[in-house]
Amino acid sequence: MLIEQLITSFIASAAFGIIFNVPKKTLIKCGSVGMTGWVVYLSFILNDVDPIPASLVASFAVAMISHLFAKIYRTPIIVFNVSGIIPLVPGGMAYDAMRNMVENEYAIAIPLAFKASMISGAIAIGLVFSEVVYQLLRRRAA
Repeated sequence: MLIEQLITSFIASAAFGIIFNVPKKTLIKCGSVGMTGWVVYLSFILNDVDPIPASLVASFAVAMISHLFAKIYRTPIIVFNVSGIIPLVPGGMAYDAMRNMVENEYAIAIPLAFKASMISGAIAIGLVFSEVVYQLLRRRAA
């Protein structure tokens, strides 16, 4: 099951790289970033950590690896960031929330929508926090 998830997260990240028209030479790297982010997320989930902090840490890891790849391969960071966070996005949960909302199942829909928005916020915070850490490390190195 773990191997299937790793392969799926790699393919999903690389496929979104194709959709976002990233340079062809970066597709494998984009898939690797997404797969690494999913490994971090999954390792937290398997250790009974809530999905919100797991998403925060995983998106931080994705962004830090994206910074590294951007510097090594002289490519804009957004190429790796966007593809890398795709496996972390709570699309299924948001869909379930909206489906329950339409079906007037508000007691189910509201907690799902709240959790999906919290996970989305955690992903955003992880990306911003990594940028702050990267800038601090850059200033320290200079």
